[in-house]
Amino acid sequence: MFQGTGSDVGKTVLVAGLCRVAKNRGINVAPFKPQNMSNNAAVADPDKYGDGGEIGRGQWLQALACGRPASVHMNPVLLKPQSAIGSQVVVQGKVIGTAKAREYQSMKPQLLASVMDSFSKISDDADLVLVEGAGSPAEINLRAGDIANMGFACEANVPVVLVGDIDRGGVIASIVGTHTILPEIDRAMIAGFLINKFRGDISLFDDGLLEISKYTGWPSFGILPYLDAVRRLPAEDSVALDRLVSEGKSGVKIVVPVLGKIANFDDFDPLRVEPGVDLVFLRKGESFPADADMIILPGSKSTIADLLELRANGWEQPIKDHAANGKQVIGICGGYQMLGQIISDPNGLEGEARSIAGLGLLNVETVLHPEKVTRNSNPDSVEFDVALTGYEIHMGATSGPECIRPMIKLDGRRDGAVSADGTVRGCYLHGLFGSDDYRHKLLEGLGGRAQVSSYRESVETALDELAEQIEQHLDVDAMFDLSLK
Repeated sequence: MFQGTGSDVGKTVLVAGLCRVAKNRGINVAPFKPQNMSNNAAVADPDKYGDGGEIGRGQWLQALACGRPASVHMNPVLLKPQSAIGSQVVVQGKVIGTAKAREYQSMKPQLLASVMDSFSKISDDADLVLVEGAGSPAEINLRAGDIANMGFACEANVPVVLVGDIDRGGVIASIVGTHTILPEIDRAMIAGFLINKFRGDISLFDDGLLEISKYTGWPSFGILPYLDAVRRLPAEDSVALDRLVSEGKSGVKIVVPVLGKIANFDDFDPLRVEPGVDLVFLRKGESFPADADMIILPGSKSTIADLLELRANGWEQPIKDHAANGKQVIGICGGYQMLGQIISDPNGLEGEARSIAGLGLLNVETVLHPEKVTRNSNPDSVEFDVALTGYEIHMGATSGPECIRPMIKLDGRRDGAVSADGTVRGCYLHGLFGSDDYRHKLLEGLGGRAQVSSYRESVETALDELAEQIEQHLDVDAMFDLSLK
């Protein structure tokens, strides 16, 4: 199990890379994360254990690195932050309700049974399971009932490797401090440590490794340098979003407004890695670039709250002006709902507001309802007549006159809507821009040119590069041997 000295130390990518290392060595490997908190979700297909459902996007990536289908049991507990009513709680792929932080703490003992059940299923199907923790085991105020870090490690008797992030500074203190405050039962679970995201000459930290081992008694499994391949992998959670900024590239300029409950923003990764696309993540206090070629409204875990925030940020009129000038606007999932005339929430799923006026750029209306749609999908683009690959995760149905012009179709089922002049459109399909033919034609229509022929192949290549670097810099044999002790 890989636990971090804090959030965003690189555990997700590290486990993905180690999964690819194991796969390349011919080991039957699988990922596991007991508890995840993220609004970037994926849809796992049904397997021999039952129906599919939602898991964290990070575990989807790790499954890809293993070369195996994603399973809901790879991430049995997923928390999706959802406005003032708390977080949506997803257990083994299915929503079981919502809970605020204090309420969730009381649920943990019951959730541990589901976690252990899923871990048993994943373990039965693999010779090696690589587990990712969440946050840090040093959060000892949350230790009682813990299912994400040491609570799970002790229950499952899984050895732990502690990961420190040197890029943020203070890595010696963070590792030694973790050792100091952990209770003895938890400290005994840690078999060693490694350092992540090192920039420069790694040998300069040799003395640092010795000092950490002197204070903790833990051996070092090595130092992994800061790797360019990581930026070509899908982003996993909102912490990563903070680092996504415009690189000032020349070419097509696409603007994505960043709102508080943005979900599945890895939708934009295929556009971000295109050399000829300047992808601008617009944040509070910033103005819309006048030279934007396209605006894309992203998915949202709380559409009404994010629409209110969009208006508070002063972004509604610039979006309407952009469309009025004949420029392109696309809405994905929650962003699609925002483009309509009205969003109704008769059951109060997102809070007290029972309805809110949309942006009025599409003649459609949305009604939110408790039943969640989660499915992988391979429809066709009506606009470009090309095959698409993606997935749906949404609570709500959208209908109206402009649905007669859908964005996509699948076996007679239509999804989405397009304005009469073709400038505004939306649909529920996540992963739209990862469909290479669609992305290529979209950029051509904006006067640009796609240079990444296959986004999926670029991810696979990045995973292989990551695995190669891990093999070179970390003592992989010693870490894998822990599972045999």
